[in-house]
Amino acid sequence: MYACLGRFLLLFGLILLDATAAMAELKEGLPAPAVRADLIDGRSFDSMQHRGKVIVVNFWASWCKPCREEMPALDAYYRAHRAEGLELIAISLEGPGDLAKVKQAMKDFSFSAALAASAQTEGYGRLSRLPITFVIDRRGVLRFDGLKLAKAMDLPTLERVVTPLLRHSKDTIHADADRARKIEIAQHGG
Repeated sequence: MYACLGRFLLLFGLILLDATAAMAELKEGLPAPAVRADLIDGRSFDSMQHRGKVIVVNFWASWCKPCREEMPALDAYYRAHRAEGLELIAISLEGPGDLAKVKQAMKDFSFSAALAASAQTEGYGRLSRLPITFVIDRRGVLRFDGLKLAKAMDLPTLERVVTPLLRHSKDTIHADADRARKIEIAQHGG
């Protein structure tokens, strides 16, 4: 009996530790967890291959009314800003059996979509409500945690959150990296 209790407590502790580690990864100002997915159009998406771009990660479902209501705003914003280095991926929490519904829901939108079953998004934790949107800057740092937003995304929120990140150009990032390298050389002499 004590052996079973001990195994249970050990297992519970490992689950709690794993959940705590996953939540620790998800913090604004820290590197964003990777997002990898097989897209519904047959391509693949890997956030690590999109460094230098601002990435909007949206979790949704076709049966979710607020999700469907925010999709036109997401699409309008994406169409207006994709040439500035914006990537947007919508990850549906529906299962593979709902692929036709997801494709139908996405037919009028220009951004990428995937099913959660074909995506690796573990670092974003357990999603307790939909829709939820996260924003990753050009350096791969989480800049917006949608778990803190109590409503669907709209154009004013996208403008407030994403547009400043788009204005922070690649040239600025390279200049920042060069400046940091020069400071390190000056401090360490080499």
